[in-house]
Amino acid sequence: AHGRDLYNNFITNGYMTPEALYDIAPFLDAANVDLKAFSEDHYRKVCGARLQPVLDSLKLMKQLGIWAEVTTLVIPGLNDDEAQLRDIAGFIRDELGPETPWHVTAFFPTYRMTDRPRTSPAVLRKTRELGLEEGLKYVYTGNIPGEEGEHTYCPSCGRVLIRRYGFYIVERSLKDGRCTGCGTRLDGVGMDWDSR
Repeated sequence: AHGRDLYNNFITNGYMTPEALYDIAPFLDAANVDLKAFSEDHYRKVCGARLQPVLDSLKLMKQLGIWAEVTTLVIPGLNDDEAQLRDIAGFIRDELGPETPWHVTAFFPTYRMTDRPRTSPAVLRKTRELGLEEGLKYVYTGNIPGEEGEHTYCPSCGRVLIRRYGFYIVERSLKDGRCTGCGTRLDGVGMDWDSR
């Protein structure tokens, strides 16, 4: 892919060995890692796994120069308490950097978890605000199209740089990876796609 000027992205639960990350790092530009909660108890009971290996994978990705983004599916009554969400935002800010995007997405009851209500748009909006309050530059709401939290904003002037609706980009205001309003370079991989 790199020989064809393409990017490689990896979507993962983050549960992997350091050796696996070292092996794939030369071929990987970005990764989106599901951070399902910030509680070992949640990981053990709900996922049958442990939290720490996921946190370690995220930190190692950062060290290896892989652009990491974090996604948290916000599930009512399981991982939606403010303290836990602030802990996730704090981990992202302190260990991965405030430029690391955090995607907070809405849960819908399905498959093996039908005993929980869907996540309300209000809860996602509040979670997004919490992430911004904690110092993150890019916090996105997901699974609820039409929300202002879908868009990418310039962290300097606040201008909408990438306007989305669901999975679609409907407008882009970047030039050579920079804000067309103030010239600030946007963090991330592929932001200079328009100049290729």
